[in-house]
Amino acid sequence: MKSATGSHTGTGTWLLQRATAVVLGLALPVLALYLLAAIPLDFSGWKKLFAPLWMRVLLLTTMTALALHAWVGVRDILMDYVHPVGLRLALYLAVIATLAGCEIVMLMTLWK
Repeated sequence: MKSATGSHTGTGTWLLQRATAVVLGLALPVLALYLLAAIPLDFSGWKKLFAPLWMRVLLLTTMTALALHAWVGVRDILMDYVHPVGLRLALYLAVIATLAGCEIVMLMTLWK
C-alpha cells in the first residue's frame, strides 16, 4: 500500500479548479451584462466603461481566475498525454509564459 504522506493527492488542484469555475460563473455574466448595457462605440466610451475601480478589479480577478483555471486544465492534459518529460516541461513553460504574459498585459492595460 502506498503512503499518502509526502505525495501530491491532487486535492489542492481540484479545489482550485472548482473555485475558479465558481468565480468565472459569477463574474462573466456580470461583465457581459455590464458590457451589453453600455456597448461603447468609440474610444472614450471604452475608457469610461473601464474607469470604475470595481470594474477593473472584477476584470483582473476574472482574468486571474481564467488563467489559473486554464493552467490546471492544460497541466492535466499534458500530464495525461505528453509522456517525454523534457517535452512536457517545455510545454509547461510555454503555457505558463503565455498565461503570465496575458495577465501582465491585462494589468498594464487596466492600470496604465
